[in-house]
Amino acid sequence: MAYRPIASYGVVGNMHSIALVGMCGSIDWLCLPRFDSPSVFGRILDDVKGGFFSLHPAGDCSERQMYLPGTNVLVTRFLSTEGIAEVVDFMPVGGTQRQLIRIARAVRQTVRFRMECRPAFDYARAGHTARAVDGGVVFESTAGSLALLSNAAIRIDDEGGGVAEFVLQPGESVTFALQEDHRQPFDGDRLQTETVRYWRSWLSHCRYQGRWREMVQRSALVLKLLTYQPTGAVVAAATTSLPESIGGVRNWDYRYTWVRDAAFTVYALMRLGYTEEAEAFTHFMHQRALEQEPENGPLNVMYGIDGRHELNEVSLDHLDGYMGSKPVRAGNGAWQHLQLDVYGELMDSIYLHDKYGTRISWDVWLQVERMLDWVSHNWSRPDQSIWEVRGGAQHFTYSKLQCWVALDRGLRLATKRSLPINGKRWAAERDNIYRSIMTEAWNPNIGAFAQYFGSDAVDASVLLMPLVLFLGPKDPRMVSTVDRVMKDLTADALVYRYRIGDAAPDGLPGNEGTFSICSFWLVEALTRAGRLEEAQMLFEKMLTYANHVGLYSEQIGAAGEALGNFPQAFTHLGLIGAAFNLNRALDGGSVQS
Repeated sequence: MAYRPIASYGVVGNMHSIALVGMCGSIDWLCLPRFDSPSVFGRILDDVKGGFFSLHPAGDCSERQMYLPGTNVLVTRFLSTEGIAEVVDFMPVGGTQRQLIRIARAVRQTVRFRMECRPAFDYARAGHTARAVDGGVVFESTAGSLALLSNAAIRIDDEGGGVAEFVLQPGESVTFALQEDHRQPFDGDRLQTETVRYWRSWLSHCRYQGRWREMVQRSALVLKLLTYQPTGAVVAAATTSLPESIGGVRNWDYRYTWVRDAAFTVYALMRLGYTEEAEAFTHFMHQRALEQEPENGPLNVMYGIDGRHELNEVSLDHLDGYMGSKPVRAGNGAWQHLQLDVYGELMDSIYLHDKYGTRISWDVWLQVERMLDWVSHNWSRPDQSIWEVRGGAQHFTYSKLQCWVALDRGLRLATKRSLPINGKRWAAERDNIYRSIMTEAWNPNIGAFAQYFGSDAVDASVLLMPLVLFLGPKDPRMVSTVDRVMKDLTADALVYRYRIGDAAPDGLPGNEGTFSICSFWLVEALTRAGRLEEAQMLFEKMLTYANHVGLYSEQIGAAGEALGNFPQAFTHLGLIGAAFNLNRALDGGSVQS
């Protein structure tokens, strides 16, 4: 099978892992039992060796995909003059056994189906054997085992795959369950009913009732899918190594918890009324704050979903990569970076959780104190920035901005809750950061805040200045910066992070697509500046870049194609924030901070 477009996939999951389901009926990405486990199906990263699980009608069909309304239950539809068929995919939530359920149904006329299950354990590094059991087949390898059970007859072919062919009359169905234990019975219809009930119950708590309700709810459902239920951690994306440019080397593993991404995600969910997720993430980060990072401060940039620190990066050179984009990576070397912005993003989420959710505890405050004492002594260090550049540390404007946010929110929180801060230097250092940004980051030659001190490059991350209340949205310097971003970094509704080149070297060869969350930041900046017509037009255009079921990858290419890991939390939380504030502004209300 030739590689399918990244945007041609829907996703299902259970807050432990996520499967990518193509419109052709093939599951081409699934890691078990967790997001960060080695892949079992990985054809999206190697169309020969990667492994897949396909279920579709025989013959040529046109394909459609949709979610059952208000759920993460995916329906893939196959239409032809000979008949109509559907495959329903979902992963049941809860329970002790992790399962993937696939239900094939004939809707109109007689339909012949074909199923192929060809696992490739441990990123296709471990071979396997297959043996027949009552009701299915068990695949066994040194990296684990899986059972494929069904009410259809499954045979084992010469290559060790499970294959089934069957004919369904209208209204008939066949169920396949991929699970850990072949002795565990399953009831596909009951599990579907329970899974639909779970998702609709969760979504019923969403408070957003604005103009873009369907897209906001889909984004909320995606963010919930990217939450790791046992710990409250949030992964940045479900995949690794989907390229930022086809054939390039900008291929990263995003199946971990970035402090900034997770903090922004919690903020987005809190806006919609989901405080439980904020509580879980706050607990997760409290545990991390108790751990010492001797070299780069109290926090790591990122963690494993179980809280581990070391995420060493390795290249899986035996895999071809998506459309030949090498290397394929597992792990992420950015865990060793110094990225000062994480303190501001985390403190902002703590402050907002205290304001709209549960008051901060004394034990958490003690960790906040320790963290902000460190920031007040270390904010002037160069770092690798929000974009994790690999071309050397700089005094990045966005990093300084978020250090200011960290100290500002700490002071606000202490004042609001009458918490003790006697003798702290937070206020003085907060003011020093502010003056530093206004004098050293502002570049009158380009009429904008530069990417880093002394630079002539523009960076879309400075669009967050009014969003974090550093600068008024109508301040002349902010207006000029927004206009410069639109002139230098924007193509229609699409916004680049920065223009790669001599002015903004990032230590990597090649180029990348536009960065979707930057477009939503621009929407928010325009909204706060009162430029509502521009903001709405840009936002509506960005909605057209979602895929057929409302999902976004990290980036968008020149021809509108999805690039980078998929689906990406950062993009969906940006959509929620932009929709929330633009809707309030269009209704004549004030924009919420």
